[in-house]
Amino acid sequence: MSSLNEFTKKKTAHLWPVTLLRVYTGVFFVKYGFGKVTNPNFADGLSGFVTGNLEKSFGFMRPFLESVVLPNSGIFAFLVAWGELALGVALVLGLATRYAAIAGAFLVAMFWFTKGQGLLDTQNHDVLWFMILVVLASVHAGRVHSLDAKLKHRFGFLS
Repeated sequence: MSSLNEFTKKKTAHLWPVTLLRVYTGVFFVKYGFGKVTNPNFADGLSGFVTGNLEKSFGFMRPFLESVVLPNSGIFAFLVAWGELALGVALVLGLATRYAAIAGAFLVAMFWFTKGQGLLDTQNHDVLWFMILVVLASVHAGRVHSLDAKLKHRFGFLS
């Protein structure tokens, strides 16, 4: 039995960089999500952000932004703020990591498309976060050093 534990420890020991990336990304989203949740003017800020980027946004995003996001900016501000905070907490804890990373990649892609920045634009930080979240979802970043690893026997869909 101890040789099985040693094998498991050796197998997961090399995954610490993935854990660091997952936790760092989570802390980033907790910080900015918490800032948005506690900002009473975030809905106005979101409206200003969307309005200021309408002309630059990708063509397929503009109708959605004009007809859905702007008229419902309060709802979208709530979803963005709490979504970022929940994403960050989930990544830090390693809870439902793959699902959180996929949802986060979608959220970041919406920011990217709203800004209308090119893939290789030097000011495009959204593409970096998008790629990090795709990697975290792809490599099963919650399989080790996480609540997902502790709960995988009880909740198989987490692994």
